[in-house]
Amino acid sequence: MELANIERLLDKYLNAETTLTEENELKNYFLGDNVAPHLEEYRVLFEYFSTSKNERFTKSIQLNSKKKHWKWLSVAASIILLVSVYTGYEKKQERKAEKIYKETQFALEILASNLNKGTVAIAQLKEFERTKNKIFKQPKRNKK
Repeated sequence: MELANIERLLDKYLNAETTLTEENELKNYFLGDNVAPHLEEYRVLFEYFSTSKNERFTKSIQLNSKKKHWKWLSVAASIILLVSVYTGYEKKQERKAEKIYKETQFALEILASNLNKGTVAIAQLKEFERTKNKIFKQPKRNKK
């Protein structure tokens, strides 16, 4: 075989563009005795493929039924889902209560400031009444 043809086929092989007959040509070349020194590294690859073709796994494979695991896994997933929903609901209720608390606090502050204004107004009215009573002294009535 021509060395140029083998190099061209090897390039095609490395690019996964060869046909089965071309791959057989390469296999026969690399398993033979006349391999070019600069292509010697590919000999190991083709030798491995030819020996691994005959290998068989002879041990038995034991498959365990995992149905029980799936059952417990689904129970655990359900519990996690319930806990997360409950926690989310709790946090939502907590935020709602916090918002209501702040609104109530704001309303009570407004009420307190209005009551303070009313207290000041009543104090002014009492002062006005006292001053009026001083100016317009009312005579004391005798009781019979």
